[in-house]
Amino acid sequence: MKTSLGVGIALTSSIVTVQAGSVKVYAAASLSNALTDIAQAYQIQHQSTHIIPVFAASSTLAKQIEAGAKADLFFSSDPDWMNYLLQRKVVDSKTIKPLLSNELVVISRKNRKITFTASPNFKFAQSFQGYLCTGHMESVPVGKYAKQSLSQFNWLTSLKGRIVGMQDVRSALAFVERGECEVGIVYKTDALLSQKVKILGTFPTQSHRPIVYPIALTQGGEKNPEAVRFIQFLQHSSQAKAIFHQYGFQLKS
Repeated sequence: MKTSLGVGIALTSSIVTVQAGSVKVYAAASLSNALTDIAQAYQIQHQSTHIIPVFAASSTLAKQIEAGAKADLFFSSDPDWMNYLLQRKVVDSKTIKPLLSNELVVISRKNRKITFTASPNFKFAQSFQGYLCTGHMESVPVGKYAKQSLSQFNWLTSLKGRIVGMQDVRSALAFVERGECEVGIVYKTDALLSQKVKILGTFPTQSHRPIVYPIALTQGGEKNPEAVRFIQFLQHSSQAKAIFHQYGFQLKS
Protein backbone atom coordinates (compact mmCIF):
# COMPACT_ATOMS: atom_id res chain seq x y z
CA MET A 1 0.00 0.00 0.00
CA LYS A 2 1.36 3.40 -0.90
CA THR A 3 1.49 5.91 1.89
CA SER A 4 2.01 9.15 -0.01
CA LEU A 5 -1.03 11.38 0.16
CA GLY A 6 -0.39 12.74 -3.32
CA VAL A 7 -3.28 15.18 -3.38
CA GLY A 8 -3.30 17.09 -6.63
CA ILE A 9 -4.33 20.71 -6.49
CA ALA A 10 -5.71 22.12 -9.68
CA LEU A 11 -8.47 24.48 -8.72
CA THR A 12 -7.80 27.01 -11.47
CA SER A 13 -8.68 25.39 -14.77
CA SER A 14 -7.04 28.19 -16.74
CA ILE A 15 -3.58 27.09 -15.59
CA VAL A 16 -3.76 23.72 -17.36
CA THR A 17 -4.02 23.78 -21.12
CA VAL A 18 -6.02 20.82 -22.35
CA GLN A 19 -4.22 19.35 -25.34
CA ALA A 20 -5.52 17.22 -28.19
CA GLY A 21 -5.77 13.65 -27.00
CA SER A 22 -6.20 14.72 -23.37
CA VAL A 23 -8.85 13.81 -20.81
CA LYS A 24 -9.51 16.11 -17.89
CA VAL A 25 -10.97 14.27 -14.91
CA TYR A 26 -12.49 16.17 -11.99
CA ALA A 27 -12.43 13.69 -9.10
CA ALA A 28 -13.07 13.66 -5.35
CA ALA A 29 -9.97 14.15 -3.19
CA SER A 30 -10.36 10.67 -1.70
CA LEU A 31 -9.70 9.21 -5.16
CA SER A 32 -6.32 10.93 -5.54
CA ASN A 33 -3.99 7.97 -5.12
CA ALA A 34 -6.10 5.34 -6.85
CA LEU A 35 -6.98 7.50 -9.83
CA THR A 36 -3.39 8.71 -10.25
CA ASP A 37 -2.21 5.10 -10.43
CA ILE A 38 -4.96 4.17 -12.85
CA ALA A 39 -4.18 7.16 -15.08
CA GLN A 40 -0.51 6.17 -15.18
CA ALA A 41 -1.38 2.59 -16.09
CA TYR A 42 -3.73 3.80 -18.81
CA GLN A 43 -1.18 6.17 -20.31
CA ILE A 44 1.37 3.37 -20.59
CA GLN A 45 -1.11 1.54 -22.81
CA HIS A 46 -2.30 4.69 -24.62
CA GLN A 47 0.80 6.85 -24.96
CA SER A 48 -0.91 9.45 -27.14
CA THR A 49 -3.46 10.18 -24.40
CA HIS A 50 -2.79 12.61 -21.56
CA ILE A 51 -4.96 12.12 -18.44
CA ILE A 52 -5.23 15.34 -16.42
CA PRO A 53 -6.67 14.69 -12.96
CA VAL A 54 -8.05 17.53 -10.84
CA PHE A 55 -8.66 16.64 -7.19
CA ALA A 56 -10.73 18.53 -4.61
CA ALA A 57 -13.97 18.15 -2.68
CA SER A 58 -16.84 17.03 -4.91
CA SER A 59 -18.72 20.19 -3.94
CA THR A 60 -15.84 22.42 -5.10
CA LEU A 61 -15.44 20.53 -8.37
CA ALA A 62 -19.16 20.56 -9.17
CA LYS A 63 -19.31 24.33 -8.69
CA GLN A 64 -16.26 24.78 -10.95
CA ILE A 65 -17.76 22.60 -13.67
CA GLU A 66 -21.04 24.52 -13.38
CA ALA A 67 -19.06 27.74 -13.79
CA GLY A 68 -17.56 26.50 -17.05
CA ALA A 69 -14.40 24.59 -16.12
CA LYS A 70 -13.31 22.34 -18.97
CA ALA A 71 -13.88 18.89 -17.50
CA ASP A 72 -14.50 15.70 -19.46
CA LEU A 73 -15.36 13.43 -16.52
CA PHE A 74 -16.82 14.06 -13.08
CA PHE A 75 -16.12 11.44 -10.40
CA SER A 76 -18.00 12.40 -7.24
CA SER A 77 -17.89 10.95 -3.72
CA ASP A 78 -21.64 11.31 -3.31
CA PRO A 79 -24.67 11.25 -5.62
CA ASP A 80 -25.91 14.69 -4.50
CA TRP A 81 -23.28 16.66 -6.40
CA MET A 82 -23.71 14.47 -9.47
CA ASN A 83 -27.44 15.19 -9.34
CA TYR A 84 -26.61 18.88 -8.90
CA LEU A 85 -24.85 18.89 -12.28
CA LEU A 86 -27.47 16.64 -13.85
CA GLN A 87 -30.21 19.11 -12.93
CA ARG A 88 -28.17 21.82 -14.61
CA LYS A 89 -27.72 19.66 -17.72
CA VAL A 90 -23.93 19.68 -17.36
CA VAL A 91 -23.37 15.91 -17.24
CA ASP A 92 -24.66 13.29 -19.66
CA SER A 93 -27.41 11.37 -17.83
CA LYS A 94 -26.86 8.26 -19.98
CA THR A 95 -23.29 7.86 -18.70
CA ILE A 96 -23.90 8.21 -14.94
CA LYS A 97 -22.88 5.04 -13.14
CA PRO A 98 -22.32 4.30 -9.43
CA LEU A 99 -18.84 2.80 -9.50
CA LEU A 100 -17.46 2.57 -5.94
CA SER A 101 -18.44 2.57 -2.29
CA ASN A 102 -16.55 3.36 0.91
CA GLU A 103 -16.82 3.28 4.70
CA LEU A 104 -16.88 6.06 7.28
CA VAL A 105 -14.37 5.73 10.13
CA VAL A 106 -13.18 7.57 13.21
CA ILE A 107 -9.41 8.12 13.44
CA SER A 108 -6.80 9.50 15.81
CA ARG A 109 -3.01 9.69 15.87
CA LYS A 110 -1.46 6.32 16.66
CA ASN A 111 -0.03 7.53 19.97
CA ARG A 112 -3.40 8.67 21.35
CA LYS A 113 -5.25 6.47 23.85
CA ILE A 114 -8.79 7.14 22.70
CA THR A 115 -11.60 4.62 22.58
CA PHE A 116 -14.67 4.62 20.34
CA THR A 117 -17.83 2.57 20.23
CA ALA A 118 -20.57 3.10 17.67
CA SER A 119 -23.36 2.94 20.23
CA PRO A 120 -25.87 5.58 21.38
CA ASN A 121 -24.79 4.90 24.97
CA PHE A 122 -21.18 5.80 24.25
CA LYS A 123 -20.14 9.30 25.40
CA PHE A 124 -18.21 10.30 22.28
CA ALA A 125 -17.72 13.96 23.26
CA GLN A 126 -16.15 12.87 26.55
CA SER A 127 -13.83 10.29 25.00
CA PHE A 128 -11.31 12.85 23.70
CA GLN A 129 -10.02 16.37 24.29
CA GLY A 130 -9.84 19.09 21.67
CA TYR A 131 -11.33 19.11 18.21
CA LEU A 132 -12.85 16.72 15.69
CA CYS A 133 -11.99 17.27 12.02
CA THR A 134 -14.07 16.22 9.05
CA GLY A 135 -15.37 17.87 5.88
CA HIS A 136 -17.66 20.89 5.93
CA MET A 137 -20.92 19.34 7.06
CA GLU A 138 -23.19 21.32 4.75
CA SER A 139 -21.34 20.70 1.50
CA VAL A 140 -18.33 18.35 1.53
CA PRO A 141 -19.57 14.73 1.16
CA VAL A 142 -17.51 13.22 3.99
CA GLY A 143 -18.77 15.95 6.30
CA LYS A 144 -22.36 15.33 5.23
CA TYR A 145 -22.00 11.63 5.98
CA ALA A 146 -20.35 12.46 9.31
CA LYS A 147 -23.20 14.78 10.28
CA GLN A 148 -25.74 12.06 9.47
CA SER A 149 -23.94 9.53 11.68
CA LEU A 150 -23.35 11.94 14.55
CA SER A 151 -27.02 12.90 14.43
CA GLN A 152 -28.07 9.26 14.33
CA PHE A 153 -26.22 8.62 17.61
CA ASN A 154 -27.35 11.93 19.16
CA TRP A 155 -23.75 13.14 19.45
CA LEU A 156 -23.93 16.28 17.33
CA THR A 157 -25.20 18.66 20.02
CA SER A 158 -22.64 17.53 22.60
CA LEU A 159 -19.84 18.25 20.10
CA LYS A 160 -21.01 21.78 19.31
CA GLY A 161 -18.07 24.16 18.97
CA ARG A 162 -15.54 21.33 18.66
CA ILE A 163 -16.12 20.25 15.06
CA VAL A 164 -13.75 21.70 12.46
CA GLY A 165 -15.09 21.56 8.91
CA MET A 166 -12.38 21.17 6.29
CA GLN A 167 -12.35 21.80 2.53
CA ASP A 168 -11.95 18.08 1.74
CA VAL A 169 -11.28 14.73 3.38
CA ARG A 170 -7.52 14.86 2.84
CA SER A 171 -7.32 18.13 4.77
CA ALA A 172 -9.17 16.52 7.67
CA LEU A 173 -6.74 13.59 7.59
CA ALA A 174 -3.74 15.94 7.58
CA PHE A 175 -5.02 17.87 10.62
CA VAL A 176 -5.34 14.65 12.61
CA GLU A 177 -1.87 13.53 11.47
CA ARG A 178 -0.39 16.79 12.78
CA GLY A 179 -2.31 16.58 16.04
CA GLU A 180 -4.28 19.76 15.36
CA CYS A 181 -7.43 17.69 15.76
CA GLU A 182 -7.60 14.87 18.29
CA VAL A 183 -9.95 12.79 16.17
CA GLY A 184 -11.28 12.85 12.65
CA ILE A 185 -14.09 11.35 10.64
CA VAL A 186 -12.84 10.32 7.21
CA TYR A 187 -13.25 7.57 4.65
CA LYS A 188 -11.63 4.24 5.41
CA THR A 189 -9.59 4.46 2.19
CA ASP A 190 -7.96 7.70 3.35
CA ALA A 191 -7.20 6.37 6.81
CA LEU A 192 -5.46 3.33 5.31
CA LEU A 193 -3.02 5.58 3.44
CA SER A 194 -1.53 7.13 6.55
CA GLN A 195 1.21 5.71 8.76
CA LYS A 196 0.42 8.30 11.45
CA VAL A 197 -3.20 7.53 12.28
CA LYS A 198 -5.19 4.54 13.43
CA ILE A 199 -8.83 3.62 12.91
CA LEU A 200 -10.73 3.73 16.20
CA GLY A 201 -13.95 2.38 14.76
CA THR A 202 -16.34 2.31 11.82
CA PHE A 203 -19.78 3.88 11.67
CA PRO A 204 -22.52 1.37 10.78
CA THR A 205 -23.71 1.74 7.21
CA GLN A 206 -27.27 2.34 8.43
CA SER A 207 -26.15 5.43 10.36
CA HIS A 208 -25.60 7.43 7.16
CA ARG A 209 -26.63 7.43 3.54
CA PRO A 210 -24.77 4.90 1.38
CA ILE A 211 -21.33 6.22 0.44
CA VAL A 212 -21.48 5.90 -3.32
CA TYR A 213 -19.06 7.27 -5.93
CA PRO A 214 -20.84 7.94 -9.23
CA ILE A 215 -18.95 8.79 -12.41
CA ALA A 216 -20.19 10.45 -15.60
CA LEU A 217 -19.09 12.20 -18.75
CA THR A 218 -19.84 15.89 -18.97
CA GLN A 219 -21.75 17.20 -21.96
CA GLY A 220 -18.40 18.21 -23.46
CA GLY A 221 -16.70 14.97 -22.47
CA GLU A 222 -19.19 12.81 -24.36
CA LYS A 223 -17.84 14.42 -27.55
CA ASN A 224 -14.26 13.53 -26.67
CA PRO A 225 -13.43 9.99 -27.93
CA GLU A 226 -10.49 9.76 -25.53
CA ALA A 227 -12.76 10.54 -22.57
CA VAL A 228 -15.24 7.89 -23.70
CA ARG A 229 -12.47 5.30 -23.85
CA PHE A 230 -11.07 6.29 -20.46
CA ILE A 231 -14.42 6.10 -18.65
CA GLN A 232 -14.93 2.63 -20.13
CA PHE A 233 -11.48 1.66 -18.80
CA LEU A 234 -12.40 2.93 -15.33
CA GLN A 235 -15.70 1.08 -15.34
CA HIS A 236 -14.80 -2.23 -16.93
CA SER A 237 -11.08 -3.00 -16.95
CA SER A 238 -9.71 -5.56 -14.51
CA GLN A 239 -6.63 -3.34 -14.06
CA ALA A 240 -8.66 -0.36 -12.82
CA LYS A 241 -10.76 -2.60 -10.58
CA ALA A 242 -7.61 -4.11 -9.04
CA ILE A 243 -6.19 -0.66 -8.23
CA PHE A 244 -9.43 0.52 -6.66
CA HIS A 245 -9.51 -2.64 -4.57
CA GLN A 246 -5.85 -2.16 -3.58
CA TYR A 247 -6.73 1.19 -2.04
CA GLY A 248 -9.67 -0.23 -0.11
CA PHE A 249 -12.60 0.83 -2.29
CA GLN A 250 -15.52 -1.52 -2.70
CA LEU A 251 -16.67 -2.04 -6.27
CA LYS A 252 -20.34 -1.59 -7.08
CA SER A 253 -21.81 -4.45 -9.11
